[in-house]
Amino acid sequence: MVPVMWSVWGVLVLVMAGLFIYRSSLSKDEEDQVFLDDAFTHERTAQAAIVAKINKVQPLVRAATVLVAVATLFVIGYYVMDIVNQFK
Repeated sequence: MVPVMWSVWGVLVLVMAGLFIYRSSLSKDEEDQVFLDDAFTHERTAQAAIVAKINKVQPLVRAATVLVAVATLFVIGYYVMDIVNQFK
């Protein structure tokens, strides 16, 4: 049970880390300010595409974070229960 538990936790952490890295690589080209002049419509379009991609990935990042938190609590709970059972 323990190797499976740690394997699942490790895979979830790797998926979460991959999603964080992907999201940060998307947002590295995002500008802090966008000029609203008509000459910069291509910039506005590019920034809107970046924001759309980031918004598409964001629910996956949240779900992965929640899954890692639940898996971490499960691992901690398993070891706490093991310690409690050893002292009985």
